[in-house]
Amino acid sequence: MVYWGQNWSLKKTKFVVGRSNAPTGNHMKQINSIGRRQFLQAAGFSSLGLAVPGMLLSGPEDRRNPYQPIKSRGYLAKVKVETRIEDTRIFTEGPAVDHLGNVYFTNIPVDKILKWSPATKELSVFRNDLQGANGLRFTMAGDLLACEGNSGKVVKIHMKSGKVSTVADQFRGKGLQSPNDLDFDSQERIYFSSRTNNPDLQKENARALYRVDPDGEIHQLLAEPEIHMPNGVVVSPDEKTLYLIEAHAAAGHNRNILAFDLGEDGSISNRRTCYSFYPGRSGDGMCIDAEGNLYVAAGLHKTRGTSETLDTRPGIHVISPAGELLAYRETPEDTITNCSFGGKDLRTLYITCGSYLLSIRTKIPGKNSYRPNA
Repeated sequence: MVYWGQNWSLKKTKFVVGRSNAPTGNHMKQINSIGRRQFLQAAGFSSLGLAVPGMLLSGPEDRRNPYQPIKSRGYLAKVKVETRIEDTRIFTEGPAVDHLGNVYFTNIPVDKILKWSPATKELSVFRNDLQGANGLRFTMAGDLLACEGNSGKVVKIHMKSGKVSTVADQFRGKGLQSPNDLDFDSQERIYFSSRTNNPDLQKENARALYRVDPDGEIHQLLAEPEIHMPNGVVVSPDEKTLYLIEAHAAAGHNRNILAFDLGEDGSISNRRTCYSFYPGRSGDGMCIDAEGNLYVAAGLHKTRGTSETLDTRPGIHVISPAGELLAYRETPEDTITNCSFGGKDLRTLYITCGSYLLSIRTKIPGKNSYRPNA
């Protein structure tokens, strides 16, 4: 299956990405005679969830069209499928890479943390005893932080001993909503988001952004209604900015990336909107490169019974600190959820997307803290 610019073919469970020639005159006549969408359907692209650059498979015409003109090749290579996950239920999340280059990610519905070895091409189960593990992040010491959505905890897995300890599970005597995503700074302060769709506010705190200090003290930095459905969290390489995704699917709610000045004491101020995805599906998880550009997993191939439109295309969006869309790569199926840097040079972006673990080589490496010391 070939179209210009990319060559996608199915081989067992992997897509092979390469190059192909430009469209011929016959190609163009066919497109003009039967229409873009009909051509894509006839070619079989809709069944894979892939689109020719500059075309939408469904949904309204792109009025703002932030995707043109951008020069994605300056930031992102082509999409590669690392492995496909097979299980009774699948919703992958939270990629994180250890010091040896192994990729850990979660399959939330079956309470599994999976481990992918790029060296041996082997997929294995790392743990299956955490409750709804979602976002993951390796500390600089090499231990694995995990957001447990079902238990309402942020936990630390001590990799040498296998012991699991609680980092945070309550604030001011009430439980946390489902912790979702997290990052940390050089002072070992942990920033995490907490949200569920149907909270019990008699027992739980509101949807919020928190900070946990090294001494274990927890601070609520922002809470609903100041924010709507907090999700991905990232600290900039210079630790002067904290980014937070809002991802509320209901009409009239925020679907954007917020930016805050991050103080030396871990406080946040000067709230502003870096980028808005509304009315499309907002970002989910994100990571950041050494120059401060955000790599955001966002968008849908098809609607899912919410007010979210298809204006946000499904894939990785590279967004500058000034809020400019710099690059984009489409991913092959719903739902793209999260990404993180790995590889020996921190220039391999690993992506959780539906039943796939994907990767994209990047021009700019991730920030240094994506490489643990041990």
